Amino acid sequence: MANILDIRRRIRSVTNTRQITKAMKMVSAAKLRRAQDRALAARPYAQMLSNVLKSLVSRAEIYDPETGEPRHPLLAHRPENRILLIVVTGDKGLAGAFNTNILKAATRFLESKHGKNIEIEAVGRKGRDFLKRRFKAAKPREKDSQAAPAITIVGEQVGVLQKVEYSFASELAENIIKRYTEQEIDAVYLVYNEFKSVIAQRLVVEKVLPVEHVGETEIAQYEGMTQEQKKEAIEAAKGAGVRLRPADTTAADAVAAKFGTAQVDYIYEQPTGELFSALLPKYVTIQIFHGLLESVAAEHAARMTAMDSATNNATDMIDSLTLAMNRVRQAKITKEIIEIVSGAAAAS
Repeated sequence: MANILDIRRRIRSVTNTRQITKAMKMVSAAKLRRAQDRALAARPYAQMLSNVLKSLVSRAEIYDPETGEPRHPLLAHRPENRILLIVVTGDKGLAGAFNTNILKAATRFLESKHGKNIEIEAVGRKGRDFLKRRFKAAKPREKDSQAAPAITIVGEQVGVLQKVEYSFASELAENIIKRYTEQEIDAVYLVYNEFKSVIAQRLVVEKVLPVEHVGETEIAQYEGMTQEQKKEAIEAAKGAGVRLRPADTTAADAVAAKFGTAQVDYIYEQPTGELFSALLPKYVTIQIFHGLLESVAAEHAARMTAMDSATNNATDMIDSLTLAMNRVRQAKITKEIIEIVSGAAAAS
């Protein structure tokens, strides 16, 4: 049995760890509130852009009336022989199973596309490190090369999630659109953690290109939160000042939706077809940007929940160690009393 000094040293060590985890929880809660505000602030722009495009779809000839083929290359469907997968994870750990679950979802997607040429764009250090251990980096090859199907890493973005900038999403989307237009890739998917609130988030594999329906996301795979995870998130959010439910934007969404559904003949400065072609790439960009913002918020929520669980576990361990220390001390005192009584009895 450990002596009292060792147990006290252990209690002091666990107490220091609990202070660290409690501080990390509050830091993550503060960052989560800011991330929620950023994601919410970007929503009106995305909503209005979607409604403008919906309005243009009903007024512009986006498909050739004779052949039925789309006039814009981002609407063109091709057999998915070459796929680009964007995997968004975190740069840091101590977030529970956040990064692990995203990588599991990406692995399941890769298995479902067995036999295809898949290129991976890794956003986040954790995903980059995991994927680099499993797959090789892409080598330059000719467009007409008939190489065997393979999974390769074509890009890695580390450190960009500390503060997600629209310029980064725009640059990434521009490169993807260029490659899709030149038919270097046939489809683009985005793996990230979709975040609505602390108790409303899910892992999704979203199809970015080709654009199926403007304003509607096509989800290839998804996995929601379990009841146990929701319960843990609720406990972590208590006292941290974090909203449990998404902000109510029904009124603002209804006002924005009127633009796309109103039976009004708008007068556009540019021809409708030209305007649609110019706005569609921005729609792809805002999808990627929105995914990055939500993934950052989900990471902070996961870290807040993980640190709250660690703090509670540390408290339970301290209580257990304190009980053990009291038992050892009581046993020591009892032993000393017995020795004194035995010595006195022997002397008499």
